[in-house]
Amino acid sequence: MSITDSRPAHHTVTAIVVSHDGTRWLGETLSALLAQTRPVDRVVAADNGSRDGGADLLARTLGPNAVLTLPRSTGFGEAVAEVLKRLEPAGGVEWIWLLHDDCAPAPDALLELLRAAEADPGAAVLGPKLRDWLDRRLLLEVGVTVDRTGRRDTGLEDREFDQGQYDGVRDVLAVSTAGMLIRRDVWDEVGGLDPFLRIFRDDLDLCWRVRNAGYRVRNVTRAVAWHAEAAARRRRRITVSGAHPRRLDRRNAIFVVLANLPLRPLLWALPRNIAGSVLRALLFLLAKQPANALDEIVALGSVLAHPGRLLRARRARAAGRARNHGAVDRLLTPPGAGYRRLVDRARSYLAGGPVDSAGRHHAAAARGGEDGEELLTDDAGATRRVFGNPGVLLFAALLAVTLVAERRLLGGGLLGGGALVPVTGGAQDLWRLYTEGHHPAGLGSDAWAPPYVAVLAALSSVLLGKTWLAVSALLLGCVPLAGVSAYAASRWIVPGRWRRIWLASCYALLPVATGTVAAGRLGTAVVFVLLPVYAALATVVLSGARRRARRAAWGLGLLLAAGTAFAPVVYPLTLLLGALAALAFPRRGVGGSVAIVFGVPVAVLLPWLVQLAGDPGRILLEAGLHRPELVDPALPAESLLLLSPGGPGMPPLWVTGGLIAACLAALLMRRDRMVIAIGWGVALFGVLVAVLVSRTSVTAPGGDGEAPAWPGVPLAFAALGMLVVAALTAGRIAEFRAAGGARRAAALGVVAVAFSTPLLAAGMWAVRGVDGPISAGARDALPASVKAASRDGERTLLLRSRGGGLTFTVLSGRLPLIGESDIPSPDGPREAVGVAVAGLASGRGGDDARVLAAHGVRFVVVAAPVGPEISRALDSQPALARMSLSRELGVWRLTQPVASPPAAEGDPWHARWLWAQALLVLVALVLAAPGSRTGGAADGVPQDAPGTEREPVAR
Repeated sequence: MSITDSRPAHHTVTAIVVSHDGTRWLGETLSALLAQTRPVDRVVAADNGSRDGGADLLARTLGPNAVLTLPRSTGFGEAVAEVLKRLEPAGGVEWIWLLHDDCAPAPDALLELLRAAEADPGAAVLGPKLRDWLDRRLLLEVGVTVDRTGRRDTGLEDREFDQGQYDGVRDVLAVSTAGMLIRRDVWDEVGGLDPFLRIFRDDLDLCWRVRNAGYRVRNVTRAVAWHAEAAARRRRRITVSGAHPRRLDRRNAIFVVLANLPLRPLLWALPRNIAGSVLRALLFLLAKQPANALDEIVALGSVLAHPGRLLRARRARAAGRARNHGAVDRLLTPPGAGYRRLVDRARSYLAGGPVDSAGRHHAAAARGGEDGEELLTDDAGATRRVFGNPGVLLFAALLAVTLVAERRLLGGGLLGGGALVPVTGGAQDLWRLYTEGHHPAGLGSDAWAPPYVAVLAALSSVLLGKTWLAVSALLLGCVPLAGVSAYAASRWIVPGRWRRIWLASCYALLPVATGTVAAGRLGTAVVFVLLPVYAALATVVLSGARRRARRAAWGLGLLLAAGTAFAPVVYPLTLLLGALAALAFPRRGVGGSVAIVFGVPVAVLLPWLVQLAGDPGRILLEAGLHRPELVDPALPAESLLLLSPGGPGMPPLWVTGGLIAACLAALLMRRDRMVIAIGWGVALFGVLVAVLVSRTSVTAPGGDGEAPAWPGVPLAFAALGMLVVAALTAGRIAEFRAAGGARRAAALGVVAVAFSTPLLAAGMWAVRGVDGPISAGARDALPASVKAASRDGERTLLLRSRGGGLTFTVLSGRLPLIGESDIPSPDGPREAVGVAVAGLASGRGGDDARVLAAHGVRFVVVAAPVGPEISRALDSQPALARMSLSRELGVWRLTQPVASPPAAEGDPWHARWLWAQALLVLVALVLAAPGSRTGGAADGVPQDAPGTEREPVAR
C-alpha cells in the first residue's frame, strides 16, 4: 500500500479508521472525517473482517489502496500497528488521529486539537470531548481516570448534558482512543497499544505509559466528537476474544493497574483488588447475578494465575514509572470517591431512584485541573445534593430536637431503666446467648433465646461489636430514624414533598415515640421505625408488577420477621390487615406474594414461635422487662383516641389535637372516598386493638407475676393510617385555599392546626426532656462484695419490693444480657424457688434455704428500699449470714454448701436448626435483593435503553 503526502506542513496528521461491523455508523464517520476544516494529510483504514459491507464502504470512500483488510479476530491496537508498519513516517511533526467506525468528529475537531498541541509542546496525547451519538447533548467523556481497583471513572453525573461546564484544556489521566490524537514518535517510544489488551482499557494503559514517559495527556473540550459506543452497548458482537466482555474488561482493568503502579502502591493495591473482587462477587450473588460473580472471580484469577505475564508487563513499563508516579497519582480517583459512589447508589435505591442493572453511579468524581496536574473533585455538587435533600434536612431537624430532649441520656454509664435491661456485653456475648442450647443464666433454661437477640447481635457486629451503640441507635435514635423511614417510604404512597415532610414529622413525634424512649421500650422503637416501610412494601406487593411484587414480598417478610421478633403483636396485626387487603384488591399473583410475606416470619422464627404459642398471652408483650409502673392500668378512652398510649414520657393530650382535627377534616372530602375509607379503617382497627391490649394483663416470661400490656404498637398502626389519609387529601385543601372566601379561611385553618402537631410535640419534648425511668447511669444490681466473693456457677437471688409484694430474680454472677429476661425459666425450679422466697420473706423456717442452695443460690440481695420487715425475716434465718445492710441495699450469704448447676448437654437438633435458619435468611435476602435481566456492568456506565446492557468502558 503506497500513500503519499498531500500537503506537507509543520504538523502532519495521519488519520487511521478501524472498522468492524460498523456500517450503520461508518458512513457518517467518514463524512465527518473528510469534512474537517483542517483537512487530514492522509487517511488510512483497517477493516477487521466486517460482514456488513464495511470494507466495501471504506474502499468506495477512500479508495482500495487506502484500506487494509485484517482477520475478524484482530484487536483495535493490532489493526493500528499493522497500518503503521506499512506507512512511512511523514514530514514535520507527525500526529496519528485514531478513529473508531462509530465516532464522528465535529468539523473543527482536528483544528482545535492541533491548536492545543501548538499551545503546549509537552502534550503528546490529546482527546476530544465525547458526546452521545443519539442524544447529542449528552456527555460521555471529558477524560477518564481510574482508582486502584481498576474502576473506570469519567467524573460525570448520570446522563449529564453538556452546558459548557467543563470547557477548557485540562490534564487528565487518559482519553479514549475514539478521536485520540497522538504524536507518532511518542507512539513508537512507548510501544503503542498493548496487543495483550485487545479491547477495553488499552487506551488507559497507553496514556498511563505516555505520562510515565514524561509527556502530558490533555482533553480539549473545544474539540467535539460523537460516539455510539457500539461495542460497549452491545450494539454489535465482540469477536476479538472468546471471553465474556465483562470478564475481559475486569481482567484488563486489574492488569493495567497492577502493571503500571509502582511497587509500594502495588503492595496495597493487590490485596485491595482481591478483597474488592470477592466482595463484588458476593454482591452479585445477592443481586441474583451468578454469571457476573463468576466473571469477577475468573477475571481476578486470570491475572493472578499468570504472574510471569504481569512481571514482564511491569518490566516493560518500569522506565519513568517511579519518577512520574506523583503526577499520575494526583490524577487517580481519590479513595473516598468509591465510597461516595456507593452511598449515592444506596440513597438512590432507598429513595426509589433508578439503579439499573448496569450499576450506574451518581457520585461526582475526579477531574484533571485546568492548568497543571491538579485533581479537582465535585464535592460541592455532592454536598448540595445531600444537604439539599428534604429527607436529610428532616433528619437533621429531628436529630437536633432529639439531642436536646435526650440531653441527660448522652453521658457515660450504663444505659438502662424502665423496660430496658442495662446494656452490657458485646456482639460476641449476644451471639453466644442466641446460639447456645442451654442458658446458664437465672435458674437455667433450655428454651430458645428470643430472635431479636440475633438481630441486635448482627447490628452490634456491624458497629464494631458495640452493643450499647446498637441499642442507643435504635432506641434513642428512633425519632429521627422513624422520620426518615416515613419520608422515604411515603414516596410510593403520598405525592408532594411537603405532604411527606408533614407526615414524617408528625409520625416521628407521636406520643408513642416519646413514651418509647422514656420507658426504654426497645421493641416498640424498632417496630415504630419499620412500620412505614411495611406500608410502602405492602403497596408494592398489592399493586406492583409481578416480579417487583415478589421481591417486595420477600423483603417485607424479612422485615416483618424482625419486627415480630421485637414485638410479636405485629404479626397478627399485619396478618389480619394483609388478608383483608388481599381480598379487597384481588390480582393475579397477589395471593402468592401475600403467602410469602407471612410465610417468611413463620419459617425463620419457627422454634421460638412454637415456644410462644405455648403461652399466647406473651404475644402482647415486647422485648425487655415488663413492669407494672410503666403502664397506666386505667388508661382513659380519650387518651387512646388522641393516640396517647399512657405511661411515662407522654405529652399533654392537646398536643395531638391538631393531627386528629386534620384527619377528621379528610372525612368532609368528596373525592378519594376509597383512600379515606381504607385509612380510617386501619386507624379504627388500631385504636380498637389498643383498647383491648390496654385492658389485658399478661404473665411475664420471668414469672414476676401479671404485667399489663402497653398499647403503643397498635396505636402506631392507627396513627399511620390517619396520617396517610390526611396527607393524601391535602391536595383538596389546597384547592379550597385557591377558591377564596370562607373555603380559603377554612383551608388555612386546617393547615395551621395540622402543622401545630409536629411543632408543639417537638417543642414540648425539647423543653421537658426525656421524662421517664430510663437513664444513662443505671446501677449494677450486684454489689461489688458479691461479685468478689462469688465463684463460677454460684447464683444470686435479687429481691425487690414492688406493688405491695415481693418479686425475685436469679442472677448468675453478673448483670443479665439483653434478651435473657425474655427466656422463660422452667416451671418446676421457678415454682420451688418462689415458694422458698415466700418462706424466707415470712420468717418461716424449714427447708427454704436448702431449696435455694440446691438451685445454686449462694447470695440473697435486697434492692432499695430495704424495709425492716424483710431484713428482720432474713436475719432470723439460721442458714443466712448478713454481709451488709443499709436502706439502699442488703446482702446475705447462705452458710450451707451450694450445689453446682447441672452440666449443659449438647443439643444437635438446636445447632442444626440454627444453620437452617441462617440458610433461610440468606435465601430470603437473595430473593429480596434487586436483580436484573441482563446482569450488572462491571463499572459505573449507564444502560442505553431498557434491555440493552452497556459495558463499563467506552469503546
